[in-house]
Amino acid sequence: MSTTAVANSVRSFLMPHAITRWVRALAWASLAVNIGIVGTGGLVRLTGSGMGCDTWPYCTGSSLVPTSELGIHGMIEFGNRTLTGVLVVVALFMYLSVVRLRPRRLDLARIAFAIGLGIILQAVVGGITVLMHLHPSVVGTHYLISSALVALATVLVVRVYREPGPRVRAVGSGYAALAYATGVAVLVTVVVGILLTGSGPHAGDAAAARNGLDPVWWQHVHSWPAYLAFALTLALVVGARRTPPALHLRRWTLVLLGVELVQIGIGLWQARSGLPIVLVNVHMVLAVVLVAAVVVVLMHVTAPSPTPPSRTPNRSGSLNHSATPTHSPA
Repeated sequence: MSTTAVANSVRSFLMPHAITRWVRALAWASLAVNIGIVGTGGLVRLTGSGMGCDTWPYCTGSSLVPTSELGIHGMIEFGNRTLTGVLVVVALFMYLSVVRLRPRRLDLARIAFAIGLGIILQAVVGGITVLMHLHPSVVGTHYLISSALVALATVLVVRVYREPGPRVRAVGSGYAALAYATGVAVLVTVVVGILLTGSGPHAGDAAAARNGLDPVWWQHVHSWPAYLAFALTLALVVGARRTPPALHLRRWTLVLLGVELVQIGIGLWQARSGLPIVLVNVHMVLAVVLVAAVVVVLMHVTAPSPTPPSRTPNRSGSLNHSATPTHSPA
């Protein structure tokens, strides 16, 4: 095979004209790495390694990589920074894999591009976090951006399995409102959890500032929207029995409920055992998994819009109007 043929074959694989297994694998990889870096970022903070590299973009004033003097904390912080490079590579391949699908799947290219921009923004905010010595408001913003990137990556995963075209609400207005209310409750839970973390003991560095809130009181405040989200999800699970089976809401609402049950259990366990590092880190990762789960539920309250009526003249000269609905996604 000639060099040109090999190059064309590689290009067709990396930049296909249709959604292939490669495209779908990259979408899943994008979701996985954006969830995974929350875990490594949490490890940085929970081990007190937030200032393991005391400047940015260099690790020290004169070295890009950690020196032996920085010890394990420098390695942990630098390792988390290095993983940002993995996110950039995955985002780049993801965008290249869908760029030739335009204009038919312009939505995929836009989401992939937005994820790439978000990762760059996240790296900048991470640098500001170090330069501001782990100020809790900046650290909280850092986590919130990660949550948004996980949400975008989730949308991307769902959409690579769908046919393009407009979609319409396929459930009752009450059920749709219930789903969106659940999404809002999850968002509030995450935001309040960020505020709670900014008041607690795991600051990432012994000299880092805290936001001054009462952590004991804010543990209770954090639980209120969490339990509201759980109650709303129970209603979603019950109501899903009356939704069209093709929407798969019975499955996805149960997944959401399962994530919430585990998250509530971990949250209660960590609060009653002195906030051990392992449990806190699991709780942080499950929070963005919860965001992904509720996004999936919200995306399954719609179905493909029926095709527009055909306007073909019949024998009498009048127009026939017919509409053939398309299949709902799996």
